[in-house]
Amino acid sequence: MAEVATWSYGVAAFAYLMFGAYIFFAWRGALPGGVLFGAVSLSALWAGLSAWAAASSSGLALLAAAVADVLRNGAWFAFLVVLARPLWGRVRWPERLALVTVLAQSVALVAELWADAETLPLRPVLAAWLGHAIVGLMLVEQLYRNVPKASRWGIKPLCLALAAGYTFELYLFADAFLFSRIDEDVWAVRGLAHALLIPLLALSGIRSPSWTLRMSLSREVVFHSTALAGAGLYLLVIAGAAYYVRYFGGDWGRALQLALLFAGLVLLGVLLFSGALRAKLRVLISKHLFTYRYDYRNEWLRFTQALASADKSLDLGQTVIKALSDLVESPGGALWLSDGRGGFAPHSRMNHPDIDAVEPVDSEFCRFMNERGWVIHLTEYIERPDRYEGMVLPSWLARLDEAWLVIPLQTPENLIGFVVLSSPRTAFEIDWEVLDLLKTAQRQAAGYLDRMLAAEALLEARKFDSFNRMSAFVVHDLKNLVAQLSLMLKNAERHRDNPEFQQDMLETVAHVEARMRGLMTQLQEKRSIDPPRAVELVGVLRSVCERRRNQHPQPTLNVDAGARFQVSAHPERLERIIGHVVQNALDATPDDGKVSLSAERIAGGRVRVVVEDTGCGMSPDFVRERLSRPFETTKASGMGIGVFETRQYLEELGGSLRYDSEPGRGTRVTIELPELHRDSAHS
Repeated sequence: MAEVATWSYGVAAFAYLMFGAYIFFAWRGALPGGVLFGAVSLSALWAGLSAWAAASSSGLALLAAAVADVLRNGAWFAFLVVLARPLWGRVRWPERLALVTVLAQSVALVAELWADAETLPLRPVLAAWLGHAIVGLMLVEQLYRNVPKASRWGIKPLCLALAAGYTFELYLFADAFLFSRIDEDVWAVRGLAHALLIPLLALSGIRSPSWTLRMSLSREVVFHSTALAGAGLYLLVIAGAAYYVRYFGGDWGRALQLALLFAGLVLLGVLLFSGALRAKLRVLISKHLFTYRYDYRNEWLRFTQALASADKSLDLGQTVIKALSDLVESPGGALWLSDGRGGFAPHSRMNHPDIDAVEPVDSEFCRFMNERGWVIHLTEYIERPDRYEGMVLPSWLARLDEAWLVIPLQTPENLIGFVVLSSPRTAFEIDWEVLDLLKTAQRQAAGYLDRMLAAEALLEARKFDSFNRMSAFVVHDLKNLVAQLSLMLKNAERHRDNPEFQQDMLETVAHVEARMRGLMTQLQEKRSIDPPRAVELVGVLRSVCERRRNQHPQPTLNVDAGARFQVSAHPERLERIIGHVVQNALDATPDDGKVSLSAERIAGGRVRVVVEDTGCGMSPDFVRERLSRPFETTKASGMGIGVFETRQYLEELGGSLRYDSEPGRGTRVTIELPELHRDSAHS
């Protein structure tokens, strides 16, 4: 078996050496890629030294191979720890167990070298290597279990390869530990067994961009390797049939064996070198064994089941992405849905990098999808743009390297969104059957998503209904307050002691009483209590700051002396929403912080108001997904409608509201309003 072992470990050394060179040139500096390169390099060293030991039976070679084996085991443990450490959180026992296992192997090896056989037999060394196999399986299991289900696609080949390798090691050293000797046959093929795992390791490297390895397989390699595997299987079948004929065919056995082998080789040659024959064979099989490329009944049932039984770890958007991607062997993608403000914004993603690109509903790209309803094949668009006449590809989509298909989501009424699928796991031909299947599937997916959006709108409507019912109780309380203030006014008019003081009190109370009646009327009739009119914006800003002059920090107003900006609005309501923005800034800012207001005229006949603070700030996800939604609040006593009302009212006036915030750096709120010209104000 020495010759077999030499060839086995020699092949493994060559395979690991080539794989290591490939990783070296594909590595872009990330830690996982560097540790993988180290593990593969040490594996090549171990296989080479083992081949030397098998060929020479030298004690020095055996020692060097054993030391390299310990280093190789430690490197692969380190690779598993680097991949899994971000997933473990504060749990550190797996990496400590891996370190103890490698140290135990080292101690057992040193003890075996320096002690005689009677004092320390081989069993402790075998036990250490057996423990290494068990701990390796545990680390692989921990890695696979802690990776989110949506991301296991990339790590699965690696886990299969390492689990298979550690299982082989477990069998080899468990048998050796039981019988106190190593099975030479199993040890001889050990190198070849580990070399067979390299394709799975390479596949995980291709699927995992976080390792920063630019690895890829060309279509030619995939095709020829598949053809070679098929040819090998074909020869095995022919050889088996020939041996059967030889041993059970009587006097004609050997002659029939030779004839069958020759016929098999000729047929194989014809299949390999005749493209026309292969094409005819494919057509023959497609026509007589399959009616269509797909069994549409099964595909439709599977797609419906995927949408109906959504995984608890995936939201409905991710479920739609997964159901569509599974039809075309894509690993995932991203979903854009209407944001309700004239654009399509990212809603969900699966195995896809985070992206923050909003596509306007009226863009040429969306208009093309809405009018044509085509599934856009981006590779075809690059090669044959004339087929997509009238379509303009957005710049953000052109920058997505993995973007492959764009599937519009259409209801009978309109376009509600679209899905961008990533490049498939393997070469996948897009023909008319695939396009028809995707078009049919997207209609059902659009129906599911449309119902989801309708359900969310209904939920918000119910929340507003509850708010309106609550407002009825507020109106009832306001009636009592108005009655009390009216009685106070009557008594105050009859009992004046200090004329100036009493007059000021009367004016203040009369104003409050009038505003309460106006607010009660507004709540009851659901209309504005007065029409919009010309409002001096700087005066409103000064009033907002003046009302909060006793708070800390005190807000400051920065405007040019004599600046005047007139806008068309309801004075009290405009002051209330700007005051709400300022109050939010004060609540989020410590006493030693800063809150400032400024106003300036900008292009387009508009006025810009900026409220800036140095408070705690907000995360981009909160600003994008929760800030403007009604009844979403982080305050214990808040109702969550302030920002929603502010945005609604500003848009009603033709203005806009924008939040720019960063945690720990503060928030900048920009309000833009159309300026009212003097001639319009007088008219």
